Amino acid sequence: MTHSHNKNFSPLIVVVPAAGVGKRMQATCPKQYLKINHHSILEHTVFRLLSHAHINKVIVVINADDEYYDETELVEHQDVLTVWGGQERVDSVLAGLSAIDTVIYPWVLVHDAARPCISHLDIDALVKQCRDSDQGGLLAYPVKDTIKQANPNQLVNSTVDRSTLWHALTPQMYPTKQLIQAIKQAKKDTVVITDESSAIEHLGLPSLLVQGSSANIKITNPEDLALAKFYLTQKT
Repeated sequence: MTHSHNKNFSPLIVVVPAAGVGKRMQATCPKQYLKINHHSILEHTVFRLLSHAHINKVIVVINADDEYYDETELVEHQDVLTVWGGQERVDSVLAGLSAIDTVIYPWVLVHDAARPCISHLDIDALVKQCRDSDQGGLLAYPVKDTIKQANPNQLVNSTVDRSTLWHALTPQMYPTKQLIQAIKQAKKDTVVITDESSAIEHLGLPSLLVQGSSANIKITNPEDLALAKFYLTQKT
């Protein structure tokens, strides 16, 4: 029995932009190469993705001057492709997307290199909801904290109604051709694109908010490393 004609079983590919230099970490190397339990954050992230049943390829987008990637176990991996990235995250994502055969991979996921704690359950939920509704979406979780709007002097201006606010996470999943078109248009219109969903929004297209775990942290500060290590040891 073949699943090739069933859209729910078509294989998935993930673009992992990893060309950044990680300005907020007090470290000599880019944050994706900091180690947790003898493996770099990037390796943890990519291996976590590849261990999912429906993901069969990961495209890692690295800086042309990257001196660390060759030391990882990703180099020889048959299911990991590498391409050169660009100046900004959005340029790297586009470089990764451009390497995809859209016939084989009509859908694409984009995932942050510095989010090694992504769970398979969250990926399952994202993939199922996007495919069932035939529209793109992203993992996110509702804002729990009270949110303050500041004035220029860093005094409280107002308290923001958080009932409609969500933290955007990754992966974000879209039809491959649609995402390429959205990013190209956003770049042409010089719109600031911080994630894939912001490019899709610019085209006026819908994005599902799929509730995911707040444990899916992005490692941006030194203290995040200890938390990520804790979450990774909790995983089965």
